[in-house]
Amino acid sequence: MAGVPEAIESAEQCSIRIIPGVEISAVYSPSDGVGAEEPVHILAYYGPLGPAKPQELDRFLGSIRDGRYTRAKEMLLKLRRLDMPMELEDVCTIAGNGVAPGRLHVARAMVEAGYVENTRQAFNRFLYDGGPAYATGSEPTGESVVQLVCRTGGVSVLAHPWALKNPVAVIKEFKAAGLHGVEVYRSDGKLSGLSDMADTYGLLKLGGSDYHGRDDRDEPDVGSVDLPVLAVSKFLDVAQPIWHGATKEIMPNMTETVPGLNGSTELSSGKDFCNLCLFSPGLEVTEASEVEVLITEFADIALSEIGPQDT
Repeated sequence: MAGVPEAIESAEQCSIRIIPGVEISAVYSPSDGVGAEEPVHILAYYGPLGPAKPQELDRFLGSIRDGRYTRAKEMLLKLRRLDMPMELEDVCTIAGNGVAPGRLHVARAMVEAGYVENTRQAFNRFLYDGGPAYATGSEPTGESVVQLVCRTGGVSVLAHPWALKNPVAVIKEFKAAGLHGVEVYRSDGKLSGLSDMADTYGLLKLGGSDYHGRDDRDEPDVGSVDLPVLAVSKFLDVAQPIWHGATKEIMPNMTETVPGLNGSTELSSGKDFCNLCLFSPGLEVTEASEVEVLITEFADIALSEIGPQDT
């Protein structure tokens, strides 16, 4: 999420709309106790002003980040036992300042150390789910992630379910927790067999390239999924009311520290306009009902930055 502001600023120069989002690693544990745990990935899509309750989301993601350091140490320990010693400092250097190390960074360290030819080989031989050097971190349960996304005003979507061992059970349980959608459009041009199940449970049907910068020629490139305009339109139909509610929750908590409010009249976005109007020292509103009306109206203005016309 820390990269969202930079992404939005860069996108504005290219006339591209950015929907703030994050992919959260989690673990699915069968509620009936039958079957093994498996990793799942939950996508969270937020409105133009980002998540409501950002502190709660930050704490949640912070806990996962801390666990990734423990996970990296465990993977390096397993690799050392496989006669491929490496230092955590080297992996963290590859990850970058302040970035929690993941499997990709370990894979790149393996390439630099000469243990494998490329990152694809590192994953296929050692780092795949359940592989000889695979390790888990402090990932939360999938249900708790879905519930968190809902609480913070986001649209929750299950990523690449076709990679799961028991996608039907996962979708059923996550739907009960509040799941909004599931990816069915794949980068290889095929439509997942779970499309009918998405219809059965009334879930949005989306898709993504799952690009992670692995420098792998076989990895799908950004934007490689041909997502139908109708799917985007349906997504926005569901997202708009959710984002509207989040925006109404965010607006009263904004302060005059936002750019454009310190004597400056430069407004670069609907967000700045909303803040300037709502928190201008000259604004005289006495009735709570009037404040609620203003917040609702300005929420509509903010949400208009991402609407069906952009599809």
